[in-house]
Amino acid sequence: MTAAAPVRLQKYLADAGVCSRRQAEAMIAQGEVWVDGAAATLGQKIIPGVSRVTFAGKPVRGTPQPRITLAVHKPRGLVCSNDDPHNDETIFDLLPRELAPLRFFCAGRLDKDSEGLVIITTDGDLANRLMHPSNIVVKRYHVILKQRFSQSRLPQLIKGIMYEGERLKVERAALVNPGADQSSTDLDVHMHHGKKREIRLLFTALGYDVKRLRRYQIGAFRLKGIPLRAMKQLTSREVALLFKIPRPYHGAPDHETTSVTDES
Repeated sequence: MTAAAPVRLQKYLADAGVCSRRQAEAMIAQGEVWVDGAAATLGQKIIPGVSRVTFAGKPVRGTPQPRITLAVHKPRGLVCSNDDPHNDETIFDLLPRELAPLRFFCAGRLDKDSEGLVIITTDGDLANRLMHPSNIVVKRYHVILKQRFSQSRLPQLIKGIMYEGERLKVERAALVNPGADQSSTDLDVHMHHGKKREIRLLFTALGYDVKRLRRYQIGAFRLKGIPLRAMKQLTSREVALLFKIPRPYHGAPDHETTSVTDES
């Protein structure tokens, strides 16, 4: 029998559903991955079915998982984590029983207080592509504030602010159903690869309280039609939509908007 061809350790871990390639690199650097009794090194290759690989002290099964990608309508109160000691419920608790044994991970997250579209997948390569900064994956959010936001302040969202040494900003912003005074409590914003809680921190720093935050679109794929707490398995065509640049900006669905774009 011909031995399997060598593969990079990062790919092997991703195909086995352990984590994404990007996460695997971090775990290898931290000494969490071992091959044949020795600490693994970045860029190392292994032979599937021959090399003994352990992750965090546990053997890694060599059989690749089926590649399944799901669009989940996350409710508030759940965290996007496989294991969080501070929260009892995670987004993976929504998985149907037949999928629960598979190792899914989030390809981009939403914080506990936010809701909307989250992509989870067993495909480590896909997760890495969706999260890697070199890929422009556009995400659209509907933000509801406790106070009215003026059109004149929209450029501040685009320019951004410095917060703890980092710039917080959005790529596009629009008012949803502005009143006669050209202000609204509802906004529609675009982001690419945002930092943790970036939208909430940005509005808070500008003096506004976020009442509700909902992500309704990634790329050209919309959440529409997926009930709260439900999910949909994506076809290859729908997965491709995640990487597609949305049509010219017209604000939130079914709403009139006044928008600003980052043209720099």
